Amino acid sequence: MSRNDREAAVRRLLEQVPRPVPPEIHIEAVRRGGRMLRRRTLARRVMWLLLLAAAVAFTVWALTARPWVEPPSDTTPPLTGW
Repeated sequence: MSRNDREAAVRRLLEQVPRPVPPEIHIEAVRRGGRMLRRRTLARRVMWLLLLAAAVAFTVWALTARPWVEPPSDTTPPLTGW
C-alpha cells in the first residue's frame, strides 16, 4: 500500500459521518475519567508531600551532622606540655 493509497483511505474514513455513541458509554467514560483525574491529583499531592518530607529530612540532617565541617584529626596526639 503506497502513501497515496493510505492518505486516500484516511480521507475516506474522515469524510464519513461518525456513528452515534450510545449514552451508557458516555456515562461510563465520564465516570472513569473523573476517577482517573482524582487518582492523578492524589498521586501528585503524595509525590509533592514526599518531596517536601525529603527536603525537610535532608535539611535537619545537614544542620545536625554539618557535613561541610572537616572532622577533627584523631591520628595526631595533642601537643601539650611544651
